[in-house]
Amino acid sequence: MLTERAPDEDERKNIEYGLSVARAVAGFDIGQTVVVAAQACVAVEAMEGTDAAIERAGLLMRSLDDDASTLDRRLTVVKVAKPNQDMRFDVPVIGIATVEAMISAGASCLSVAAGRTLLFDREALIERAREAGIAIVATVR
Repeated sequence: MLTERAPDEDERKNIEYGLSVARAVAGFDIGQTVVVAAQACVAVEAMEGTDAAIERAGLLMRSLDDDASTLDRRLTVVKVAKPNQDMRFDVPVIGIATVEAMISAGASCLSVAAGRTLLFDREALIERAREAGIAIVATVR
């Protein structure tokens, strides 16, 4: 756990689902991040990068008519490393911009690969997430 707030039950379910999807996508070398709501994949990262995928997920969720969907609007972001990730190149990274994108998108939880994700300005990133009520967890597997 990187933040004081732990993921709640729904966020934990999103993480578990998101890990299976993100690992599959990363295995095809498409991207390293998925954005999930209510155990449904809302966005998959491709060439646009993590922050843009999060922004796209937020736009999609805001476009849904509240009466047309019972899908929980809270987003969970799951970031993994590729199965054979060469940690010298294209290292999974998050930073303050990632947290800001999550805030704008309405994301409440971030899961990153433990020991395989670079956290730029770690202390400031964690403090900003805390201020916004975002849970950040490092997942081992």
